[in-house]
Order: sequence, then C-alpha cells, then structure tokens
Amino acid sequence: MGHSPLLVHGVYSMMGDAEDSRGGSAVTGEASPKSNPRKLNTFFGVMVPTILSMFSIVLFLRTGFVVGHAGLLHGLLMLCVAYFIISLTILSICAISTNGAVEGGGAYFMISRSLGPEFGGSIGLMFYLAKVCACGVYVLGLVEAILDIFGKDPGSAVSQGLRVLPQGYWYTVLYSSLVLLLCLVVCLVGAHIYAKASFIILLVVTMSLISIIISPLILSPQRFNITHTYGNNHTVTVNPSYTGFNGTTLKNNLGPQYSLDYSTNTMMSFATVFAVMFTSCTGIMAGANMSGELKNPSESIPKGTIIAVSYTFTVYVLLFLLLSSTCDRCRLRHSMFQRVSVWPPFVMIGVYCASLSAAMCSMIGASRILHALALDQLFGLPLAPAAVTSSSGNPWVSVLYTWGLVQCTLFAGQLNVIAGIVTVFYLLAYAAVDLACLALEWASAPNFRPTFQFFSWHTCLLGIVSCVVMMFVINPVYSSASIVLLLLLLLFLHYHSPTSSWGYISQALIFHQVRKYLLMLDSRKDHVKFWRPQVLLMVANPRSSCQLICFVNQLKKGGLFILGHVQIGDLDVLPADPVQPQYNFWLSLVDKLGVKAFVDLTLSPSVRQGTQHLLRITGLGGMKPNTLVLGFYDNCYPEDYFLQDPVFCEGDRGEGDNFGVDLPSFQAHFPPVRHAESPRALQPEEYVSIIHDAIKMGKNVCLGRYFFQLPPESKGVTYIRGNDNVDTIDVWPTNLLSPGSASYADVSSLFLLQMACVLNMANRWRRASLRIFVCVASESGDQGWLANEEQFRELLGMLRIRAAIKIVAWDNVARMFRGPNSESQKVSEDFLCAVNTLLREHSSTAAVRFLYLPHPPSSSELSQQYLTQLDTLTRDLGPTLLIHGVTPVTCTEL
Repeated sequence: MGHSPLLVHGVYSMMGDAEDSRGGSAVTGEASPKSNPRKLNTFFGVMVPTILSMFSIVLFLRTGFVVGHAGLLHGLLMLCVAYFIISLTILSICAISTNGAVEGGGAYFMISRSLGPEFGGSIGLMFYLAKVCACGVYVLGLVEAILDIFGKDPGSAVSQGLRVLPQGYWYTVLYSSLVLLLCLVVCLVGAHIYAKASFIILLVVTMSLISIIISPLILSPQRFNITHTYGNNHTVTVNPSYTGFNGTTLKNNLGPQYSLDYSTNTMMSFATVFAVMFTSCTGIMAGANMSGELKNPSESIPKGTIIAVSYTFTVYVLLFLLLSSTCDRCRLRHSMFQRVSVWPPFVMIGVYCASLSAAMCSMIGASRILHALALDQLFGLPLAPAAVTSSSGNPWVSVLYTWGLVQCTLFAGQLNVIAGIVTVFYLLAYAAVDLACLALEWASAPNFRPTFQFFSWHTCLLGIVSCVVMMFVINPVYSSASIVLLLLLLLFLHYHSPTSSWGYISQALIFHQVRKYLLMLDSRKDHVKFWRPQVLLMVANPRSSCQLICFVNQLKKGGLFILGHVQIGDLDVLPADPVQPQYNFWLSLVDKLGVKAFVDLTLSPSVRQGTQHLLRITGLGGMKPNTLVLGFYDNCYPEDYFLQDPVFCEGDRGEGDNFGVDLPSFQAHFPPVRHAESPRALQPEEYVSIIHDAIKMGKNVCLGRYFFQLPPESKGVTYIRGNDNVDTIDVWPTNLLSPGSASYADVSSLFLLQMACVLNMANRWRRASLRIFVCVASESGDQGWLANEEQFRELLGMLRIRAAIKIVAWDNVARMFRGPNSESQKVSEDFLCAVNTLLREHSSTAAVRFLYLPHPPSSSELSQQYLTQLDTLTRDLGPTLLIHGVTPVTCTEL
C-alpha cells in the first residue's frame, strides 16, 4: 500500500515551504524526511493556528463594536449564524481532508483536486484575494489599536504623554505600510519564524482574555472621555461608562441600536455589522493549510478544527455576555478592552500580538496559494515568476506579489471599509468547498470514502445556500461583482488552462448522469419522428480520410458519431493488447479536427470480422449506430491530408497535449498513405461482404468517394463560394442501375432524401440549395411520368423538404440497358458510361451528390463486377455519397 501511485503522486503537495512535487524537485530515499518533515501534532499544527486566525483583530477591536450596535440578542444571532455557516463548511473540509493521502492542503488544493482546474483556479484566485484583503484588515486593525494608545487627540494640537503619533488618512496609510513592511521582512526570511512564535502568541492572547474576564470582579465603575473625528475637521467627544456587572446595563444592551460608525462615518445595519463580525470566522482553514506538516492529517484536521472552533465560539459568547453586562452602548461602540482590564498594557500586548500574527498568517497563506497557482501554470506568464523559490523553498516572488496587493488595500484607510469584501470572498470560498464535497458525494465515486462520516449532501447543500444568501445579505454589489469575476475566471481557465492530471469531478458527474439517462433511453420506445443518424465511420488511415470524417460530422445532426478502426491481429499470439495504447492518438485526432465523435478500436483477424464486432457492440443502450459509412473501394492513390492542414504540420512539437501525444509521435503513429507499391489490406470480396453484413444486420450503408476534394474545414473555408454562385446538394433518388424500378418512395430513396435534408440543416451547408433529379421516360405515350412527378412533389410537401425538382429525360440512356428485369451484373458498360455522362452533365457544379446504392450481390464471385459498376457510375463526379437505406426514417404525422 505504501508504494501505491495514489500515495506518492505529487499533486497532493501544494503549499509547503519545502520542495513541491510539481516543481520537479522530487526528493527520494533518506533525504525525504528532511525535505518534508511531519512534526506537528493536533494541538500545535491545527488548534493553535486556527484559534489565532479566528481571534485575530476582531476579538479585541470589534467585539464591543458588534454588541454596541447589534445588542446582545442580535449579536448572539449573528454569532450563531456565522458559526452555523462555518460549521457546515468544516464538515466538508473534514470529509475532503480525510479522503485518502494528504500531503499539503488548503482551500485551493481541496477545490482544484476535487473540481478540476477551472473551479480550482478561479476559486483559488478568489481565495487568494480574500487572504490579501484579510491581511489588509489585520494591518489596519493593528494601526487602529496603536493610534488608540499612541495617537494624538484629534481635538488637541499638543502631544499628551504617550500620545505622540499624528493622525489622519495619510498617516494611517504610512503606519500601515510600515507594519506591512515588517510582515514582508518576516515572510521573506521564512514562515518558520512565525510558526515557532505562534504558541507564545497564543499564550499572550489567552492571558489577555483571562485578564479581561476577571476584570469586572476587581475594577470599580468608571467614566471615560473619548474624542473621535468625523469627516475632515468635525470632532466629537463622548463620555462612555463602565458599570461593572449591572442588570440595568444588560437590559439596555439586549436590543439593537444601529447608529453612525465613528471610523467610516456611515450608518450601520445588521448586514454591515455582520460583515465586520464574520471576519472572526475566516480562519477555519488555517489548520487544514498545515496538513503537509502534520503527523496524522486525517485525524488532526477534523479533531483540531472542531475543537478550535468550539473554543473560539465559547470565548466569543462569554465576551458578548460580559461586555453587554458591564459597559454601556457608547463605551462598547467607541473603545477597546484595554481600559476595562486589570492591567491595560497586558491587553494591548495581546492586541498587537494577535493582529500582527493574523497579518503574517494571512500574508504567508496568500503567498502559498499564489505559489501553488503559479506551479500549476493555470494563468500562464503573469504568474510564472511566482513559482520561483529560494534555496530553502520559500516562494519569495509570490510574497512580493502579495505584499504589493496588500499595500493597495491599505489605501482604504479603515478596517470596516474592506471587511465586507473580505467576508464576501471568504463566503464564496467556503461555498466552493461545500460544492466540492457535494460534487464528490453526488458523483458516487467508489474512491470517495472519507473516514470522517458526520456529513451528507444535505449539509453540503445547506452550506452552499447559506454562504450565498449571506453574501447577498452583507453586500449585494460586492457579491454580484465577485460572482461575475468568478464566472469570467471560469471561462478564461476553461479555454486557456492546460489539461491537468488531477481528475475532473465533472467527468464523474457526467458519467453518473449519462449512465442514469442511458438507462432511461429505451430503444423499444423509438419512433420514426425522432430518428436521427447514428453513424459508425470505418477509417483505415486518417491521413486519407479527414475530409470524410469532417463531412460525416456535419451529417450526424446531433446523433451518435463513432470513428471505428480495425487492427489486424490475434490476441492469442501477442504479449499485450496493441489497441489500448492507440486510443490517445485517435482522440488527439478528434481534438485536432474539432469533430464531435467517439473512438472505438478493435483487434480482429480480418477487417470484416472487426467491422461486425463494432456494428454489434459499439454504443450503449439506446445509443447504437444505425448507419455504416465506408470509404470507396477504388484504385486511386489518396493524398495525405496531414500535409495540407497546418494543424497537423505546425504547432508545439515539444510538450504535446498532456496526454503523452506530441506532434512528432502523432505523425509517426499513423502510417503513410497507400501508394503504387503498397499491398491492399482489403480485398473486393471482403469489402462487398462488409456492405452485405451491415444490411443483414439492419444498418443503413453509405459509401463516400472523392471527399478529399472538399476544402479542409480547419482552414476556415466554407462550402459556399459566394452569393452569385451558390453551391448545391444534388440528390438522385433513382436506382440508376435498375431503370425498370421507377419508384421514388421506397425505403432507400426516402432515406436518401432524409440524409440530404439533414446535411442541408447543418450550419456549414445551410445556405446550399437542394436539388432533386427525377429520371423519367419522357418519350412514352401514356404521359404517366407527369402524374409521377406530381405525386413526387406532393410527397416532398408532406415531408417538408424544400428542394428544386429537376426532370431528367433519360430515354436514350435507358435503351442501353439490356432486359427489363436484368440483374446488376448484366448491366452493359455503355449504359454505365452513359449514366456517368448524364450525372456529370447535370451535377458537375454540385458541392456533393447523393446517389442510390444498389443492393450488393449475394454471391462473392460478383463482388468485383459490383465494384466496377459503382466505379464507372461515379467516375470523376466529385464528392459523392452512395446510400442504401433499410430504415424507415420519414414521417408525415405531427
């Protein structure tokens, strides 16, 4: 089990400081433990970083702000809603993180490896922006805390005691930039400095909390004077009071009283206060991000995250109750904890430690996400430098990127201004994690077996809905803009991101749904009204068949299209199946041609047996081929299409398409086209037998000739040459090798008309005109052909086929046919040449021709004669499709 490719695959390492497997610096042997140590247990690896991230700046700077505006009841409601949302997301995080081997983690890793590069890259970038904005929030909060102690009084021009720092917008930006510069230095030196200090910081924060909790038991009631600046010059002095435990204070603080925010000069509401409060809930993934350093991540992440979240929830509830019982609203809205503590400096140390710790944690986490995005090469050149690391593995370029973006957020000047953006981005990231878990659950993949079982698709779905609803409650504008940005990133990555080997959840979901719908597609319920071509095209060598492949792609009308190929051989004498390695080359051919086709290959002693196998087993359920298309059997030497289309001649000859198929290997896989000295792989008798077998099996048969004359579709050449010379689709529904059969309404003739009509409905042929040629004996005295013509026009009207009917008199040609009921083998050469001349005379300018394919002879001795007749009939006509239909396909009913 230890040597399983699943466990050693590099995609599970994402954000560690050591070497990343995607960077190509794999370490093996004895060096591995040194490069990727797993030393952290549940407490130090998950609980400590999660608790610090969730306390951050909100604990000290904004807890009173929330209670002061929202009141105790609304504050507890906000807290419960916020923790309910993150609890649902935690269940999803625990489920994903306990499903298999975990080498390194985080939101980007979980989403990208679950939902694929499009969702992973777009949500990863959004999560990165959330981390950037969060870092800005913590830095601004730290500066606010510093100015609250050391900032000059806005109403006084003289420094008083420790209040020596001037205040103002640009001073705030300056102080924030200096703090951010300190964070940059620490992150450039390495994240290990922060990791070593995190436990000490947690102790300081805990002691600060204890001092706050015991303060009401020691401090006596007191009043304060606080001055704040509104606008440019307007200052306001308030006199809040600290009452200690008091029932009247608690009663007055129960309900909400939203008022003007002193820092932003805007009116507060439930949504804006909730946005500020929710920033305390944005650290739940801090422990999951440490998965690469955990001894047992599958056990530590669920246990540590749940304990940490429960602990922080308990602390916040206690603080809400404590503050609402001891401080009046004015005191809650306008100040911090340091003035209600036994020893205020100790609280300030806790504030500074928590703020600086959260800021560095966000910058480190953001830089690791950006580094992971760069390693995955999802956004190409703009992020390519972010993949650079130092000798110790520190992604210093991504740190500089992050520092520059955080510096931009600092120009907001106030914590509350960007708190809404942070909250919206985090909610979107949490919704994506829930979506990833929901998709894995709905896909019912056998390998999704998380050891954490306390989740279901109901919790995932509820988590998604809760996150999206709260996004729009907090700020509809930011939410709409973030979703639009997400969709744009999705589209960009869908069309420009390289193909990954992570596995696509979309493929699992598609498989799950397709299987379900295939079971519902009952072939017994088929009706002629809804018939469509489902084509199996047999391809010997794509080099000579590309134009025919593209033409049939237009002919399928939303139906099944399968490229079939028979490899001659016997599995009994071969060491391995030679067919399986060929699929990637054929699928690459489908991609290059841009056709919507499946590929089915088989190994068989003969082409005939292989074609029988494919006709019987290709497709699934109600989606099975009803039409066989073959290339024409003649003696001409085809041209090499690969030499004509730039798609097969130019492009990247190095890396290939991420499926192991580069251009040189693709060219080398398919053999050269047949030439004069090449042996024929298929004899005439076998070719005609294939046609006969298909008809016996109830399949329609089409033979395509001269389709190499069609212009390559990938060059952008259309079949319509211009307004003055519109191309035509010519249909000859008469069995030209049997003049005595004058019926135009037999199954094969109607099938011929249906296929021509289907082609005329395709986008590339929509402007072509449809012409139907009716061969009549005009010199007969009974004038019966006039009645037949009228009946035929009525038939076309009932079938809703818009076409021009051309009457062709072929009395002279028909006289050359010997005997009224002659078999095809008795047709004279003169007659065949005359019919060919007739066809060239009337259809020389057509883009494509549809001809009636006579039934093949039952005797194999007549196979060569049958092919000779077809060859003479269609010689030098241009692109021609000979069709023999056995399926009723037309309907005059509603």
